[in-house]
Amino acid sequence: MLYYSYRIMGVGLVMSNDWNMKTYMKGAAMLTIAAIIVKLLSAVYRVPFQNLVGDEGFYIYQQVYPFIGIITTWTSFGFAVALSKILSDYKALGKEYAIPRIKKIAFYYIGFISILFFILLFMGAGFLAEAMGDANLAQLLKAGSFVILLMPMLAVLKGDFQSDGRMQPVAYAQVLEQAVRVFVILFGTWIIVSTSFDLYKAGSMAMYGAVAGELAGVVLLSFIYWKSMKHTKTEKAQQNVPVWPIIKNLTLLSLSASISALLFLLFQLVDSFTVFQVLMESGMERQQAMEKKGVYDRGQPLVQLGIVIASTLSLAIVPLVAHRMGKNSGRTAVPFMQLTYRVAFTFGIAAALGLIVVLPYVNEMLFQTKEESMTLMVFSFQIVWMSLILTLMAMLQGSGMVKIPTFFLLLGVLCKWLLNSLLVPTYGVLGAAISGNVSLAIIYVLMCYYFKKTWNIQFAPAVFYKGITKASLLMIVCVVAYVVLADVVLFDNLSSRIQSVVISLTAVMLGAAIFLVSIAKDRVIAEKEWFLLPFGRRMATFQLWLNKEK
Repeated sequence: MLYYSYRIMGVGLVMSNDWNMKTYMKGAAMLTIAAIIVKLLSAVYRVPFQNLVGDEGFYIYQQVYPFIGIITTWTSFGFAVALSKILSDYKALGKEYAIPRIKKIAFYYIGFISILFFILLFMGAGFLAEAMGDANLAQLLKAGSFVILLMPMLAVLKGDFQSDGRMQPVAYAQVLEQAVRVFVILFGTWIIVSTSFDLYKAGSMAMYGAVAGELAGVVLLSFIYWKSMKHTKTEKAQQNVPVWPIIKNLTLLSLSASISALLFLLFQLVDSFTVFQVLMESGMERQQAMEKKGVYDRGQPLVQLGIVIASTLSLAIVPLVAHRMGKNSGRTAVPFMQLTYRVAFTFGIAAALGLIVVLPYVNEMLFQTKEESMTLMVFSFQIVWMSLILTLMAMLQGSGMVKIPTFFLLLGVLCKWLLNSLLVPTYGVLGAAISGNVSLAIIYVLMCYYFKKTWNIQFAPAVFYKGITKASLLMIVCVVAYVVLADVVLFDNLSSRIQSVVISLTAVMLGAAIFLVSIAKDRVIAEKEWFLLPFGRRMATFQLWLNKEK
């Protein structure tokens, strides 16, 4: 979820006069790299964790994770973005004297909210666990609730650094938080599984991993902050600042900044309250329902991995969009909006379809079995919707349009809840995967309509969709033919899981190569546009070489 951090570039756009475009883009690039690392770690660690605890243990962890993720995303990320914007605004107006007072207000306000949520989660752990149909989950909720107490310090420190354009400490902290978290989760779980095989204790250890990670971030940022304070003169006079306007802006900005980051977590929260309960109410045995939910949850890291490329490439352009927002002369934001959308669509489709055609083998390679591969194939198509929704939301945030898109996101969450109740009793976990796609599609259609009504631009011409369709069909046909050949002839003498590893890796590389060659040959994305993307220079060079005869 931390890869959204760099979207502060779109929310609090270059508000300090000391910032220039070079600094701006350097900060965006720094946070983008950190975001990629964090995103990969966040998705990848779930694979060995699932291998350690099995589907039942994975179900236990995934039931509780959304609670902690939602609260920490809002308090740590959302408030950090909001505070950085407010501080930047005051600095731009020459009101540096107010900065210490604003940070103090923010710390006490976020501290109050954090303590409130800690009490609700710790004291209400039993009630929430019962509501999810598994009283044993209470111990995980209590363990994870301690991470909330670290949020005030983390949010204020991140906000302060970001307001000065100092993205390096924030990027370092994000990577350190996730690295420590992953280490504690995997090492601690391995010890518990090796000794007692108590899956609920293993889940609690995973929650303590989140606490350890955030604590590491606080320690690092505090060290950098106090080290820098030695060389900074503090303001002697601190004039009074109205409290209510600061609190109001912190609340509204934090919610608007983090709402799209919360979408995937809110969908997971809906699943936590509905899927397991509905499966049991439909007549499934408790143990089987746990395992089915655990298998269904395999889709979470798959979608996260699929979104990495699409979202990172597309959101890397968002600072350019925000920088040109509101300009009527010169190069406006419109071309960058169109490019951002086309990049998200291109790589969202490629990642989703490429994963779907090899998913049974990827399923076994990562999670030991091919169980519910059809469900995970349907689940994985959410990569397309998520890539487009996150991109549209980021651009809308950059232009200051947040309220109506936020309503669309919440409406989608409500649709997810209702559709789960309707589809899961009949189709099981496949119904939950279908409901996720339908709900995201509704959000996308509404958001796209709102965006076009506001901007009245065409995202892409018909020739673009023709090129993507051609590349997708070519990739699917070639990969399916290769997979069938590899399964029956080439690697039929290998053990089942080893065969899945070999087929998955080779098929993914083949599919990616075919897709990229096809879109390069058709110039779906122009050479000059590739140069705006991370590592796009190589693709532009390859595309020029491929089409040199023209």
